[in-house]
Amino acid sequence: MTLESAPDSAPTPTTALDIPLRPLQLRQLGEWLRLGVRDFLRAPAIGLFYGACFVAMGWALMSVFEHAPVYVLALSAGFLLMGPFMCMGLYRVSQQLERGDAPHFVDSLLAWRTRMGTLAIFGFALLVLEMLWGRAALVVFAVSFDGMPDFKGSVLKVLALENLGFVVAYLGVGALFAGLIYAVSVVAIPMILDRQTDAITAALTSLRLVLTQTFVLLCWGALITTLVVLALLPWFLGLLVVGPVLGHATWHAYRAAVGELPTTPSLTPAA
Repeated sequence: MTLESAPDSAPTPTTALDIPLRPLQLRQLGEWLRLGVRDFLRAPAIGLFYGACFVAMGWALMSVFEHAPVYVLALSAGFLLMGPFMCMGLYRVSQQLERGDAPHFVDSLLAWRTRMGTLAIFGFALLVLEMLWGRAALVVFAVSFDGMPDFKGSVLKVLALENLGFVVAYLGVGALFAGLIYAVSVVAIPMILDRQTDAITAALTSLRLVLTQTFVLLCWGALITTLVVLALLPWFLGLLVVGPVLGHATWHAYRAAVGELPTTPSLTPAA
């Protein structure tokens, strides 16, 4: 009796623990940004379109904050949910450039169409987390103040020294939920786009990556946050470039961090 490969045998089911993760180093953060800039310059028109969308989202959020601050938390949650999915078009561009193909604007807009079911499940999970975040933030406001203050009142009350407890609680709640959302999504959406995987496997792989490469991923998240905050200062106009560059860079971070499953032929006994 001998052993021979059986190409027609059923493949072994893949779980999040089966997917190999590569070790990361701090110096790679700069490399991801460099590759993000390179992809942006290779397809600037597509990148500027998505950058303009990020700027428009920022303007809409500021307008709501000035006229109806009570709705800002809900709208912010919606924007935070839309952002990663909008970046999917940028991931598609980087994927096509990596393959040596010419990127197409329409294809980037429709990048979600082949993975619609998986993305819907993942998006629903993120939406639940965003709603819980918004509810927790509203509870902090309700406990700290009598109702929601207006635009001017918000700034004055936050800056008041006697409200230091509110500031700590508000930022703590935000950091908790933002960290959780970041952990389950940092490489999940590019992974869903790139592979035939389900939403749970993608989210658990992302969480596993953060738990095993915590320091590097925390630095990456801090770098993203810093660049976004700086891009907000000139009336959100910095997002015109920073947004697409970070989108492309996230694709390269995923490609550097998540390895491919080894392909080994299964062996079955043969007479």
